[in-house]
Amino acid sequence: QVQLVESGGGLVQAGGSLRLSCVASGRTFSSYNMGWFRQAPGKEREFVAAVSWTGSTTIYGNSVKGRFTISRDNAKNTVYLQMSSLKPEDTAVYYCAAGNSPFSAQFEQYGYWGQGTQVTVSS
Repeated sequence: QVQLVESGGGLVQAGGSLRLSCVASGRTFSSYNMGWFRQAPGKEREFVAAVSWTGSTTIYGNSVKGRFTISRDNAKNTVYLQMSSLKPEDTAVYYCAAGNSPFSAQFEQYGYWGQGTQVTVSS
């Protein structure tokens, strides 16, 4: 079992930056692939980024490539999402998720989810 708690969301102007954090409980954090997804009102859940359990492999959604960076610190049971050059269309609730193999961008591969943190980007 893994419990996930996100933090770091807030209101930021377009072009600004935010760093989201997700702290996991449990001693098996390092064995999980970790992902970030987001969901805007009236839209489907969207894949943002994921990092493999070793931290050696990352994948990104097309809409955030080059602007967002995912990383993890297994010693701190934490995964991060550094968001830069934010746009109004990045406004959404951002969710942290943990999953087992295979490493994937598909939300069905992630069995554990946090409660989400709101990110609002003003124009």
